[in-house]
Parts: sequence; C-alpha cells; structure tokens
Amino acid sequence: MTQKTKCLLDCWTFTEERAVVALDTQETRKPIQKRGHRELLTMDPECKMETVTTLMADYAPPKGPGVRLRGIRGELWEKDIAQMISEKVHAEMNPPIPKPDYRSTTHKDFCVEGFVPLTPETTQVHDYRADQAVTFWSENRQRIQGATAVETLRAPFRKSALFSTPISERLEEIELPLDN
Repeated sequence: MTQKTKCLLDCWTFTEERAVVALDTQETRKPIQKRGHRELLTMDPECKMETVTTLMADYAPPKGPGVRLRGIRGELWEKDIAQMISEKVHAEMNPPIPKPDYRSTTHKDFCVEGFVPLTPETTQVHDYRADQAVTFWSENRQRIQGATAVETLRAPFRKSALFSTPISERLEEIELPLDN
C-alpha cells in the first residue's frame, strides 16, 4: 500500500468515526451491532425508500425499427413448417394404441385354420410303471463328474453301495472298461 493511499484511508476512517461518534453515545453497543446506526443515511427515519434504482431510471429497453423485417408470406411459411414438424414429433412420441387381443394362447396358436393334430405312432411298447424316466441327467450320465459306477444301464441312478462295500465282500463285481 502506498503512502498516499494509506493517508487517504486513514482520513476516511477518521471522518467516518467522527460522523458516528454522536450516534454511538445515544444507544448501547448491542442494539447498534444488531440493527446498525440509525439516521446515518437519512435524517428522516419515517421516509420510504425509493422503488426505482438509478440503473432502472436510466435504462430504456431497446426499441425495434418500427417496420416489418420479414414478409407475411415468409412468416406463414415458417409457422406452417413448425406446425408440420410438431405434428410429426407428436405422432412419433404418442403412437396410436393397438387394439387389445383378448384371445388365449391356445386359441391363437392351436385353434388356427388348417391345423391338424397328429398323434405320433409308437415305435415300442412302454410301461410307465417299470421303465426308467428319460431326463437330461439320464441322457448325459457319462458326462457327470463324481457319480458312482453304474450297475445297470436301465437304472443308472439307483442306490449303489459299491463305494462303501469292502473289496473282500464284493462277490459279483462288474468289470468296467478302462477310461482311455
């Protein structure tokens, strides 16, 4: 800070303090700090503040040229194009609701004209009480890891005690082919 600036600052501070010294003695410190100094800016405390600032009083909004800059035909053409684009966007954003189809899946898929149900001919006789069920696991039993040896191919998942039976007690052991 230069010497001249410091001098001006000190003078201003001194002038300000002198202007408020009479007001400080009339009220206590707490209300002054809370509300500020009264009658510092105006001597009439009941006067109303101005509603217009100096900027707003000096500011004037810009005025147009007062004549038409575009032709009527060009304006109508622009409005027409804007309306067409608006309708197109509205049609894309809000498509028409399709009519609901209340038919059941059976009616839609199996009751079609020209559908002839055929029962396949049996190739061999099946007994549902004695035959083993055909499942994913029965079809892929060779690929299962950790399964015990299969005694009969007709019933691969029945209980097997081969794992816990001692070798001396195995009388009719099936010889399994070696894995290559």
